[in-house]
Amino acid sequence: MFIVHVFVHVKEERIEDFKKATLENARNSIKEQGVARFDVIQQQDDPTRFVLVEVYRTPGDPAKHKETAHYKTWRDTVVEMIEEERTNIKYSNVFPDENGWD
Repeated sequence: MFIVHVFVHVKEERIEDFKKATLENARNSIKEQGVARFDVIQQQDDPTRFVLVEVYRTPGDPAKHKETAHYKTWRDTVVEMIEEERTNIKYSNVFPDENGWD
């Protein structure tokens, strides 16, 4: 599995707009063949901070995801909502193995 944590800092006045756009993207992303999980989490002590936990089946699947209409719509929609540039960290799974993600 190829796992990406995307860290997003959202403008305080745009939190609900960001959540709406991001949930729409997540709901469509989990329908992609190469996506095992697509979680959206919000920090409890700072609600302007989010992490997108994206679990892909292969290292090539994130590039395929970025070509989808729903990703491009999300990217273009949230650009004005973000306080600072998104960052990410890439991971490999240890447990569960590939079969445990479904």
